[in-house]
Amino acid sequence: MVAVLPEPPLLVPELATGAAAETAQLRAACLAAVARLAAAAPRWIAVGADAGGRRTVPPSARGSFIGFGVDVGAALDTTGTGAADPTDPHLPLPLLVAGWAAGQVRARVRIRGELVAPDAPPAACAAVGADLAAECAADQGSVALLVLGDGAATHTERAPGHLDERAAPFDAAASAALRDADAAALAALDPDLAVDLLVAGRAPWQVLAGAAVGRGWRGELLHSSAPFGVAYHVAVWTPR
Repeated sequence: MVAVLPEPPLLVPELATGAAAETAQLRAACLAAVARLAAAAPRWIAVGADAGGRRTVPPSARGSFIGFGVDVGAALDTTGTGAADPTDPHLPLPLLVAGWAAGQVRARVRIRGELVAPDAPPAACAAVGADLAAECAADQGSVALLVLGDGAATHTERAPGHLDERAAPFDAAASAALRDADAAALAALDPDLAVDLLVAGRAPWQVLAGAAVGRGWRGELLHSSAPFGVAYHVAVWTPR
């Protein structure tokens, strides 16, 4: 099983403050997706993009949103059975969101982070995805994927990247691919255009595309919006 989430710090109510109402539906969709993931598998592989590049982060890692203004903790191991590392204030955002979301639904899971560079070529993303698919198949359903990343940050003049008219068709294509579990459409997303549009999710989505090859999936788009000029998509894929 796969859940696809965005990674805005504003998902965390303590950080949202005055924007909590605007993010309520998004937050509810994210927690619904991770609750389903928790019911499906006790171990998750969280896939995200980070400037530090390709690397693996073990389940013992834990961090805090203190860098975003509030000391809200997030642990990758929510089982309470393993030794935890000291809190890392620089734990990458997608992993902070993964741990926070698991804690919010009281999931008892162990999450391993698999990070790729934001500008990783589609072929490299596909290769990572193929390796993860092989691992999930070998573990016979005990591992699920949690894929994290935002869409274009250029949907309005007040967006982080200001308005770019190409953002709307880009995210329409991305959301349709997530809705339809269309791995080929995700793989076809233009990495250069994604850079122009400040898309954080392109590389992780293309890891998902690589992981999905060779298997039938049923997609559900639980949420898609751009409340602050940044596109946020929430989806669940289940194997047929």
